[in-house]
Formats: sequence, structure tokens, C-alpha cells
Amino acid sequence: MRTTNLLSVVRETWNNFAADRPISSVVDVSVNVSTNHVYRMDLKSDDHLFAKISYFGTYQHFREDHSIIQALSQVLPDPYEGFLAHSYRQDGAVHTARHALLGQDVWVVFYRPVAIGERLSRKLETQHITSLGRELARFHRACSDAMPQLPGFSKTMRYDIADLLTELDTEAGQLEYGEHSELIRSHCNIYLAGLDAGNEALPSIPVFVDWNIGNFSLDRDGRFFSRWDYDWFRVASRVMDFFFFSRVVSSGGDQTVFSYVIDTFLEDRFLEFLRAYHAEYPLTEAEVRFLPEAYRFFILNYVVKYGQHFFHNIYGNRLQQEAYATYLPQVDRIDVEPLLKALSL
Repeated sequence: MRTTNLLSVVRETWNNFAADRPISSVVDVSVNVSTNHVYRMDLKSDDHLFAKISYFGTYQHFREDHSIIQALSQVLPDPYEGFLAHSYRQDGAVHTARHALLGQDVWVVFYRPVAIGERLSRKLETQHITSLGRELARFHRACSDAMPQLPGFSKTMRYDIADLLTELDTEAGQLEYGEHSELIRSHCNIYLAGLDAGNEALPSIPVFVDWNIGNFSLDRDGRFFSRWDYDWFRVASRVMDFFFFSRVVSSGGDQTVFSYVIDTFLEDRFLEFLRAYHAEYPLTEAEVRFLPEAYRFFILNYVVKYGQHFFHNIYGNRLQQEAYATYLPQVDRIDVEPLLKALSL
């Protein structure tokens, strides 16, 4: 989809929302890893904001996610009250717009800017790993405490996997997944069996899943300061956040050319991170045992199901092929027994 067409969507959507606040300029500031687009908008009033355009998943879930994020941003306690960007609202609700562009459904939301603090280095020292583990635990506790004040959610992990199974049986699904269909089906059924065995009963909190170090900043004391990427936000087990943190604290550090191999789960550095987290906000044995399934879900949903729709082709095609050849076949290599022993669970 041409960027010029999306620019016109941003302008048209804003003019329909706030015609009395005319636009001075719109600049594409997208990272260009995903198909989502982010635009900086400068208004003639000298105010500025950001517009986010997405077209993967469903509009219902897009609107629901941003409503939950907005509610969370309003109830998180100190020091997280400014952590999330606030959306523009209309009649008390987050303003989202649906636009049919050249026959394709696209969705728009407007955000106020957030300040950016200090970025993590590409490779962390041990003290930074333990500090980060404690801080994620504190943030997760705050999100858990906020749950009773948040809107309901319909995008469950069971829903996503069942939707993928349904897609496998369609003509479009057979065309997209082809010879890999049975591998995908097998892993979907393994995941659903785990839910039936009790994984679905794990407590749910708001999780952002993608904690790439380019998505958040810290203050000088190592506390979370701001976050601006919400592409994979959902309400699910807190364990869903751990895979990306295992990558952040890994010996390889942040990688420009990235893959989603399980190796970072197996490093002592992740164990140090988990110890620090557990000391602050203890995990249960059931949650630790869910780690492999959280990874399985991540691969099935975000790489297999949405990879071709979310990532640009140069990334999506490679990651999907790696999912079939490496990621899914190696899920069972994730041995949680050393983690349970280290956490005395």
C-alpha cells in the first residue's frame, strides 16, 4: 500500500475528527519493520501528535486494545502514570476510525506524544539485568492491581489459536500454509490441550509482549519512564512478556538482524533476570511451566498467523520459514526444571 495513500487517510481522519485544529505537516516516522505506519503530525497551533495506522487483525480488537491501554494509562500509579501515551478521545471514549482504502480496511488512532528517557544499551551488565527484572516485576504488579478498573477483553489466546485452526481449513489458508499446515495444526492442538489442562486459569494482566529495547525508555534510576509501541498488546498471562526480555538480557544483546530462537531462554543471564523478578513479585510453578507454551503461542500467533500481514516481506517470509524449520520443532527443548529449582518452586 502506497505511503501517499496512507498520508491522505491520516489527513482525512483528523479533519473529520478536529477540523477546527488544522494540520501544518504530516511526516512518516515508521520504523519499517512492520506494515503498521506511524506519522508525526504538526498542527498550525504548534501542537504535535502521532497517528498510528494498522491493518492486521480485526478492527474490533484494535479498538478494544486501545480502549484498554487508555484506561490503563489513567489508573497506573506513580511512577508509571506517564508511562503510556494518552489517546485522543471523543465523547469519553478513545477515538478510532475505520477507513476503506483502495478496498482494504485500515484503522487509525491518534496519540499525544510521550517524553523519552534513557535507552538501554545493546548489551547489559549483570547489575542492569537484575535491575530490569525487579522493575518488570513492579510494573506487572501495578498492571495486576489495575485489572479491576479496566474494560473487558474478548481477544483471548484460545480465540487466536482457534481462529488459526479455522483458517487452516480454508482455501486461502491452504494456499498460504501449504505443506506446513499439519505442523501448525499439531502445535495448535498441543497449545489448546494445555489450556484445557489448566493454563487458561493463569491470572491475566495487560501485557505488551514486544519489549524490544527500541520500544521503551527508563529514568535515571532504572524505572520504566515511557513506552510508545502497542502493536502486540493484549490481556494475558504475565509470562507472555518474558520471551522478549530474555532477548534483551541475552549475551548477544539487541540484534539488528533478528530471529526468534529459543536460545535466550536457556542462558544463565535470563535465569538472573528471573531470580530478580521472582524476588520482587513471586511466580508460581504453573506460570514457570507455562513458559514453553507462551513461546509456542507467540510463534503460532505473531509469526505464523500474522507474520505475512504484520512484518514487511523481507522479515515475514524469513521468520515464517524459520518457524517451520526451527522455532516450532524446538519448543520442547525449553526445560523449565532448572528455572523451578533456581526459584525454589
